[in-house]
Amino acid sequence: MNRSFSLNSVRGDVFGGLTAGIIALPLALAFGVASGAGAAAGLYGAIALGFFASIFGGTKTQVSGPTGPMTVVMASAVVAFPGDFSSVCLVVVLCGALQILFGCVKLGGFVRYMPYPVISGFMNGIGVIIILLQIQPLMGCASASSPILALAAVPETLANCDMASLGLAVATMLIVFFVPPKVTRVLPSPLIALVTMSLAAFFLKLDVPTIGSIPNSLPELHIPSVEIQHIGRILALGFALSILGTIDTLLTSIVADSITKTQHNSNRELIGQGIGNMIAGFVGGLPGAGATMRTVVNVKAGGTGRLSGVIHALFLVAVLLGLGPLTSHIPMPVLSGILVKVGVDILDYRLLRLVKRAPKQDLLVMFAVFAITVFVDLIVAVGAGVALACLLLTWRITRQASVSISGEDACPNQLNKEKAIQDQSEQKLRVISIDGPFFFGTSFRMLNKIDSMIGTKILVVNCISVSFVDISAVFALCEMTEKLKDSGIQVVMAADGEKAQNIRECGGGLFTDGENLFEDLDAAIAQAQVKLYALEGKTQAASTQAVPAV
Repeated sequence: MNRSFSLNSVRGDVFGGLTAGIIALPLALAFGVASGAGAAAGLYGAIALGFFASIFGGTKTQVSGPTGPMTVVMASAVVAFPGDFSSVCLVVVLCGALQILFGCVKLGGFVRYMPYPVISGFMNGIGVIIILLQIQPLMGCASASSPILALAAVPETLANCDMASLGLAVATMLIVFFVPPKVTRVLPSPLIALVTMSLAAFFLKLDVPTIGSIPNSLPELHIPSVEIQHIGRILALGFALSILGTIDTLLTSIVADSITKTQHNSNRELIGQGIGNMIAGFVGGLPGAGATMRTVVNVKAGGTGRLSGVIHALFLVAVLLGLGPLTSHIPMPVLSGILVKVGVDILDYRLLRLVKRAPKQDLLVMFAVFAITVFVDLIVAVGAGVALACLLLTWRITRQASVSISGEDACPNQLNKEKAIQDQSEQKLRVISIDGPFFFGTSFRMLNKIDSMIGTKILVVNCISVSFVDISAVFALCEMTEKLKDSGIQVVMAADGEKAQNIRECGGGLFTDGENLFEDLDAAIAQAQVKLYALEGKTQAASTQAVPAV
């Protein structure tokens, strides 16, 4: 029984790996060309990453290789270091090293905290970048180095359009977009387009740009070197690749889990991806990540284990060693047509369909990240998106918190005893109640209440209903306390548990247990009464009799 199960698993892994390899071939060539590193770099990266990530990774059915987002950043590296491929390779090696570090320090689980609008805006931006960069190759012209330049060159491109190239590109897109799903399950549409359109160009003797010569041997080892003046840019690009590859990979791992009903090991997956990307850098290949389409196809074709990813890589090795001379004749417009489909597939239709109903704050983040990704910089886009999402989250939480003064604001939860004491003292003893999170976003609202304390001699700050207190809030309390002291107003705090500990330890000695810091509101109010009586020369007993019973 076990033997039969094992044989079935091996058979499924072989079929799944071969199918994934067939899909990976045209994409690896296309991504290599799009990056500016060459078609061979795409194959080298697919082989290295696909092989080592499958062996060492934490998602058994995942197939890894060059992806659209990683290719866009890689293209930025190629542009940043013209004629210096060693520095480009070092960027890829650094990407892998950082991913290994992320896995070792167990950062894999933190990716789930990345705001979805940031991911959506970034993926939409990447998709649009890929599409825009294909405008020139689709018409037989040299590719632009940035989306803005691609748009600016549209008039010139239209004037110099090669109709043969455009015809091949249009035919390719018709195939990849409209081949029925029943056919693509057996034979992937990118492969159909690659083979049929390449043969059409060959037999019709069309004079169109082609990939060019591809080595039909295994890659040579590249030992990256670096010039001091390039270190900053290398670190930035390497970090961007590592973060992007981490997000891309772990999202694909989640997709694989949902299909296979299994659970991946995110930290091990990052280590495996890191090893694969480091090897890719050393052999001059493209960096990559877990590839969603290839992973899903692998599972649907029967892949259940790590062998499927290894088979996928070995298939590409066989293509490299046996079909290198033939692949050199693949027309560039055909690869561009395939990449347009990739760009369209990357777009996040899930959120785009909800544009009219989604929260405006989330849409603001998504569109901001999208615009910065396309027109400014990918690294800046992620950082700006996360920062904007955090600011909007702070704003939302701040709106949920309340700071109210008894007798002035609506206080539905205020104790009758608390109101009675304030009325009895003729507002000389006041209570300011804070409800919800008390942090840097809400502390300014409390400070704005100070001007309402005219005539007050003792102020009780009620933090019992506060969910948490951060150091910004503690400092705001200290600032308020010192300001009120200068005005002749004493402050008594009511806070319990960890909140009291934070106020005590970070308050610079302003708050002392049993004097002006209590873990019970009644005790804080009682101490406030004592202080008020002392100021007015009254006895506590006389005043206690005056407090109405509740």
